[in-house]
Amino acid sequence: MRGDDGLTRSLGMEFICTPEPDTLQAKMLVCEKNKQPFGVLAGGASLSLAENLAGVGSMAACPGYIAMGINVNGSHVKAAFVGDVVTAYGKLLHKGSTLHVWHVDVKNQNDELISTIQVTNYLVPNNKE
Repeated sequence: MRGDDGLTRSLGMEFICTPEPDTLQAKMLVCEKNKQPFGVLAGGASLSLAENLAGVGSMAACPGYIAMGINVNGSHVKAAFVGDVVTAYGKLLHKGSTLHVWHVDVKNQNDELISTIQVTNYLVPNNKE
C-alpha cells in the first residue's frame, strides 16, 4: 500500500504517525491546488482529505484488503485560508469485517475546528497481493 499516490500527492497530504491504536492524522497546506477561487480551502478538499485518511487507516488496520469509501458526509464550520495548514484527526469508530466507520475532525494550526466528517469504508480482499 502506498500513501503517496493519486489524491494524496495531488492535494499535498502528509501522513503523521499517532501513538493511539485506530487513529491516524494527516496534514495539508491550503494552497492553489485545493482552494476555492476566493482563497479559502474548498470543502471538497476537506472531504477528500478525510476520505483518503480513513481509507489509508482502514487498509493499515486490515492488511490484504482495499478500502473503498461508500459514504462521506461532513459539515464545514470555519474557513481555512491560503497559507494555513489543516490537520485531519481520524478515529476508527466501528471496525466490522466489511465496514469501517471513521470520524475525522479537520482543524487549523490554531486547533480550531474547520470541518467534522464521517467516512464509511467498504473493505474487499485485495486479489492483487
